[in-house]
Amino acid sequence: MEDKEILEKFSQPESQNLAFNQLVRKYQQKIYWHIRKMVIDHDDADDLTQEVFVKVWKNLGNFRQDAQLYTWIYRIATNECLTFLSNKKKRFFLPIHDVASELAEKIDTSPDISGDEIQLKLQKALLRLPDKQRLVFNMKYYDEMKYEEISEILGTSVGALKTSYHLAVKKIEEFIKRD
Repeated sequence: MEDKEILEKFSQPESQNLAFNQLVRKYQQKIYWHIRKMVIDHDDADDLTQEVFVKVWKNLGNFRQDAQLYTWIYRIATNECLTFLSNKKKRFFLPIHDVASELAEKIDTSPDISGDEIQLKLQKALLRLPDKQRLVFNMKYYDEMKYEEISEILGTSVGALKTSYHLAVKKIEEFIKRD
């Protein structure tokens, strides 16, 4: 179902629940994996995904449609991830490298994460990146988003995103070569 149809149904009180269920079915998996790549832990990603859709439910009536629906939802998910990671650092008074180490340990011990050695090295390298740089890399590399779409979600210029992606790739290459 097209986003426009979902939004039309959502604007009708009698079909609001149906429309929202369709929206969740359409985007839940993509949003979950977008979040999961940032927070690593399944339970945290699951909780954050639910929080994202609660916010979508509360604010969908105010959605202005000047952006695409999925970019709006991705923006909410991205902000939830960044807030979660920031709060985690504050709560445990951890410098960034300690949070990255904690998440890397989850990669090693989680039964939900599998992959060959190079894939695991890539995941650990990604955790060494600053959160926003990791977001840009994930959206471009894994989600195969265009820079223009990422720009809309993150509110950053295309040029800055290209630079950020290029720097992320260089840092990942260096980490993998060193490790």
